[in-house]
Amino acid sequence: MTPIGYVRNSRSAIEDDDWGAVESEIVLTGHLGGDALEGIEEFSHVEVVFYFHLVKDESIETSARRPRNNPDWPEVGILAQRGKNRPNRIGLTTAEVVERREGTLVVRGLDAIDGTPVLDIKPVMREFLPRGEVRQPAWASELMRRYWDAD
Repeated sequence: MTPIGYVRNSRSAIEDDDWGAVESEIVLTGHLGGDALEGIEEFSHVEVVFYFHLVKDESIETSARRPRNNPDWPEVGILAQRGKNRPNRIGLTTAEVVERREGTLVVRGLDAIDGTPVLDIKPVMREFLPRGEVRQPAWASELMRRYWDAD
């Protein structure tokens, strides 16, 4: 895969919480046409697919572990959590569209650090949202309690 762009923001360190107020620019690479983002500002949110480029090979998880190594939470498989140490290092976040500029999309709430390669951007459409109740275990709600707080 070839990145379609790169994240530019104020977050250079890998951190777990306080992503809600972070504004990021997704600067497209030169191989995309200037109109690749045309119309994206009509949507309130986008899904951003990105690559956890700083995760080292030896940090990759393929089995069960405790999220954030918290002993109060159960061991769950890496595919039952959203940690960065995933087998293919792929991240996915729904972010708010702030504005579109020539070759750049500005979003809020993208939990990717400065320099992160972006693999794809897709508009959020109601019809692709879950059709029914979303359920999750209590540990997941506890883990996410401060994730989107303002920094």
